[in-house]
Amino acid sequence: MRPVTPAQPAPGTRAPLSAIDVLAFACELFAFGTLAFWGFVFWPFPWNIVVGIAAPVAAIIVWALFVSPRAVFAVHPFVRAIVELLVYVSATIAWWSMGAAWVGLVFGVVAVTVGVMAGRRRFT
Repeated sequence: MRPVTPAQPAPGTRAPLSAIDVLAFACELFAFGTLAFWGFVFWPFPWNIVVGIAAPVAAIIVWALFVSPRAVFAVHPFVRAIVELLVYVSATIAWWSMGAAWVGLVFGVVAVTVGVMAGRRRFT
């Protein structure tokens, strides 16, 4: 007996968005926003402007190159997961460095959980 596989979308179309997709997108936005907030709040002037802009821009570029659905480089799923994890870890460390360890811890747990669920779907 063959295992049942989910129906594939028609060529040229995308599968409908699920709740996991929306949560993954919210985690991405929260991570980028956290890096901007950390840069503007944590660093002294004039470095706050530089880091407040450069940190999220660097994370967005790395995300676009390796993790996004239309990534520039097609990498192995494990490499993609490591890059995704590094962005989430940097946001978590930013919260910890600002003295909000609980926010960082909660975000880290939520982001990793959502990332694992979204990653498992990519393997099926």
